[in-house]
Amino acid sequence: MPSAACSECADSVVSAIPVASARWPAVVSLAMGVFGLVTAEFLPASLLTAMAADLSVSEGVAGQSVTATALIGAIAAPSVPLLTRRIDRRLVMLSLTVLLVLSNALAATADSLWTLLAARVLLGVALGGFWSMAGALAMRLVPEDLFARAMALILTGVSVATVCAAPIGAWMGELWGWRSAFIAAGAVSMATLVVQAVTLPALPPRAQPDLRVFGQLLSRPAVRMALLAVLLVISGHFAGFTYIRPLMENITQLSVGAISAVLLGYGVGGFFGNLVGGYIAGRSERLAIVFGGTLIAALAASLLLAGQLAIVATVAIVLWGFAFGAFPVGFQIWIVRAAPDQAESAGGLLVAAFQTAIAAGAIFGGLLVDRIGALGGPLFAVVTMALGALLTLRHGPRPLPT
Repeated sequence: MPSAACSECADSVVSAIPVASARWPAVVSLAMGVFGLVTAEFLPASLLTAMAADLSVSEGVAGQSVTATALIGAIAAPSVPLLTRRIDRRLVMLSLTVLLVLSNALAATADSLWTLLAARVLLGVALGGFWSMAGALAMRLVPEDLFARAMALILTGVSVATVCAAPIGAWMGELWGWRSAFIAAGAVSMATLVVQAVTLPALPPRAQPDLRVFGQLLSRPAVRMALLAVLLVISGHFAGFTYIRPLMENITQLSVGAISAVLLGYGVGGFFGNLVGGYIAGRSERLAIVFGGTLIAALAASLLLAGQLAIVATVAIVLWGFAFGAFPVGFQIWIVRAAPDQAESAGGLLVAAFQTAIAAGAIFGGLLVDRIGALGGPLFAVVTMALGALLTLRHGPRPLPT
């Protein structure tokens, strides 16, 4: 989950650090880590058809490579900080990046679905572990008054990956085969490992987290409502996004070049959507989520009704990327307001909920795609997005009285 807070509560308590001691190269190394992780996570969406054909499985089955990453990420997000609570955080982050390198190498050489799934499991551990600790580490690398700027820099990795991963992956897959995209991702992750090894300082653990705080948070109705909304909205998004290439190939019948261009438009739309979504969420996180969910439901419905028309599919997919930008900031603000006294641990639950929702979207979207064809993803999205928007409209956080 991009922009999720750390589940290591004590790490958020930062002593005063002189401005001169801000470790910006280390922050940049974390941004590189984000870019590598999100790129690897998004690659299957742009390569799904070729991967399925090469591995001799259906597109719905190949889409479960997304499920594997998401399920393991959901488990890793709260677990990694607990299991590594006595280990220097520098070593933990380097180990997670090593897992990213191994994941890309294994994916690039996979000769069966099971090997590909093993690669995606390694990615899930790296992804969940990284997001659970990134915020707390950023707070230790810069003075407290520069924390927001550091997080913004780290999250540029998400924006760049969103714009680049899918279209470049599709383009490379067409020129040199789908494995070439994972080879390139592996090269990026190797460069990231080197930069992190050089720039990250020793970061002795400060927290000794346990499981009790998660149970306490789940007992709160406001927290449970936020997590339910995440499950509905994010599963709908990924049911549509994971199987978007089969839709463009089989329903809209676009060429590979056109598909790459549309995916680039999706990424650019997501970049600007993050800006607009953040602006709306700054005023009302409830309305930001309702806006994004309602728009995606309408766009998915347009794909169901007229997805065979190139102009309709292109506009719908680009705007879909734009609408998704409303969710990360909106849900983060919601969960923090639902648990202001345990904001970091609540953020860890948010990561787990996001990853669970991604898995659910890939599973149920894949089942529908295999049963009724490429329109199964948008169909799932229409239902869950509408339900999530209605739930948020009714039970989402209201502005505090002045």
